[in-house]
Amino acid sequence: MDARDGGRTGFPTSAAILFGLGVGGFFDGIVLHQILQWHHLVTSAGYPPDSVENLKINTLFDGLFHAATYLFTLAGLVVLWRYARRNHVQWSGLLLPGGILIGFGLFNLVEGVINHHLLGLHHVNETVPREQWIYWDVGFLAWGAAMLAGGWIMLRRGKARTLAGSVS
Repeated sequence: MDARDGGRTGFPTSAAILFGLGVGGFFDGIVLHQILQWHHLVTSAGYPPDSVENLKINTLFDGLFHAATYLFTLAGLVVLWRYARRNHVQWSGLLLPGGILIGFGLFNLVEGVINHHLLGLHHVNETVPREQWIYWDVGFLAWGAAMLAGGWIMLRRGKARTLAGSVS
């Protein structure tokens, strides 16, 4: 899984995981923050969006969050581009989506544990009664764990197919 040499399969797994971290962050920020408006990054940290000033603070932190997810995505692109320019290897079609799922799942697990549970910055769905927040937060973690497991399975199968010369 070394980005420098692509490991034994010739695939820079770190690039796919970085893409997944970025995609996971974009999904959270765009779908949960903006479209569904279930929460902002710091709503539970004392800045509920009940005033213009609090909404400005939440918008700023949401923007910083999006900037970080953009950097993850850009880093993944740089790793993949640099590797692809040096090597011309055919990879299984399972490697990139498997790695992206791993990164997306890692994003959900890390962000969910740290922001939802340890720091209490926000919860997945703050539009439901407070006593129901835990169910949404646990569901978010379960969804992340499922993506991580599914991605890991896809990545293993993709590596095996690549090593066997069957890249479909």
